[in-house]
Amino acid sequence: MPTPDYRDPNLPVEERVEDLLSRMTLAEKAGQLFHTPLTMNEDGTLNEGGGPLPHGTTALVTDGHLTHVHLVGRYGVRETAEWVNRLQALAADTRLGIPVTLSTAPRHSCADQRGASFAAGTFSAWPEPAGLAAIGDAELVERFGDTVRREYLAVGLRVAVHPAVRAGHDLATGHGGADLCGTFGSSTELTGELVRAYVRGLQGPRLGPRSVAAMFTHVTGGDRPLAPAEAAADAGCTRLMPHPARPPLTGTGHGHGDGESTGADFDVVGFDPGFDFDPGFDFGRDTPTGPLPERPGFDGIVCTAPGLLTGPAIPDGPHGERGADHLSLAERVARALDAGADQFGGEGCPEVVVELVGSGRISEERVDASVRRLLREKFRLGLFERRYVDPDRAEETVGAAEFTALGATAQRRSLTILTNHSLLPLTDRPNLYVDGVGAQTASLYGNVVADPAHADVAVLRLRTPHGERPDHAEPFHPGRSSASPASPASPASGEERLREILALLDAVPTLVCVTLERPAVLPEIASRAAALVADYGASDTALLDVAFGRARAEGRLPFELRCPTAAMEKSAPDVPNTTGTPLFPYGHGLEI
Repeated sequence: MPTPDYRDPNLPVEERVEDLLSRMTLAEKAGQLFHTPLTMNEDGTLNEGGGPLPHGTTALVTDGHLTHVHLVGRYGVRETAEWVNRLQALAADTRLGIPVTLSTAPRHSCADQRGASFAAGTFSAWPEPAGLAAIGDAELVERFGDTVRREYLAVGLRVAVHPAVRAGHDLATGHGGADLCGTFGSSTELTGELVRAYVRGLQGPRLGPRSVAAMFTHVTGGDRPLAPAEAAADAGCTRLMPHPARPPLTGTGHGHGDGESTGADFDVVGFDPGFDFDPGFDFGRDTPTGPLPERPGFDGIVCTAPGLLTGPAIPDGPHGERGADHLSLAERVARALDAGADQFGGEGCPEVVVELVGSGRISEERVDASVRRLLREKFRLGLFERRYVDPDRAEETVGAAEFTALGATAQRRSLTILTNHSLLPLTDRPNLYVDGVGAQTASLYGNVVADPAHADVAVLRLRTPHGERPDHAEPFHPGRSSASPASPASPASGEERLREILALLDAVPTLVCVTLERPAVLPEIASRAAALVADYGASDTALLDVAFGRARAEGRLPFELRCPTAAMEKSAPDVPNTTGTPLFPYGHGLEI
């Protein structure tokens, strides 16, 4: 009987995995455990200096043995495809020729969302997942996932670091605690349904050569609802990224929420990949050693959030909870591996794993357990047989008319009309004063004027700004500074801007559209605007088509919008739709 060879596509995947694993050195195995950010040169050549890491692409692949990278930045379609081919050719020339698995953050948004997604550029532009939740159509979400799959495949991207939940909450609550980017709103049932649909669109019925692997990101642990994560696992999601934040201090270090803090250590990753036992990946307490902690309910890859090892340290808590400041880099790596991590996102230090095995702190058997999972994914994705892409085909596929039309229709459907005081739909060609809307686009609908005093109607677009706080914990309020949402605004950037907005609303009937990237406090605007519309990523054309009755808005709020009352401030920050008397409740939306 011939000896198995991992390069033989006719062999079962498990035999190929075991054969390749048996040929790998410890350094080659350690390289698989790191999922490293990488940039490319604008002309599609390999970046050999600068960028997120201090070493070049060739050194990462040939010396570090890294074969999982995360593409950062926006580039041309042909250039991206050519870069992927150059990177894969570099990997093919290594001793074992292991192909590179390329991942990406979302690339189909209408605008850049810092740290969350890239503006679509040449890809088809869609509303954020919250907008898809506003439509509530699982079939549409599956078609969206399929569109993402086809466009990603064309340029060689094989892992989608999405869908997401954000900022320590399993669902966007609308309370003001969650950044909404990437979420499907506050309904557990709807979120589960849409997550299943999205994963089906990306992966198909099973992971295969025409799939893009889905990484469900920022899952929380403890007693918080895990229904979306379970839905992702049920749909065959092959990867999970735990949330890096510590659990609330009102619970124990294990996040059970059973009273005051016990002084137990922080769980700095905060996700139990098996759904059935205490959260893993704890830097601050002893964890079980062995090949890999048991994972009932999920047998895919667990990748840590970027920067868990070398990013900002987790300090000790105010009640004696132990952080990670006291741990060495090697011990952080070891404890994460002890607790079940397979791969480290945003990191590139495989030599630390080699040192840990050499010292006996981590067994090579433990490393093998994770490498098996990572190699298995590569074989199932067909990367060994189909690592290269066709740049011509990529240019034909990415941003194709079919995909662009689907995204444009979804933008219009997702718009949510919150108030309408007999303004919409607009008719004829009114004199339009616009702020935040492109004058050239607006001129296709009306006569654009420079002075609101000469306008029949004003159209004002506002975007909820991102603040400096990494958790974006405070809701947007137009009278507060975008630089620090929780603090009073400076006159130039906050209160004065609010006065300008309110003066406009008092002077001329105004359609206000607010992009809800996160919860917003809008009582002054809601009470004075002639019409108030929420969007979750939509072009000016989409908004004006709806405003002039050329398209139908179907959106219903996928989370409640709060009203700044004392009762609301006392409501639970991680329980959806519990603010008592919200300004606009979950599911609100008018028809015109």
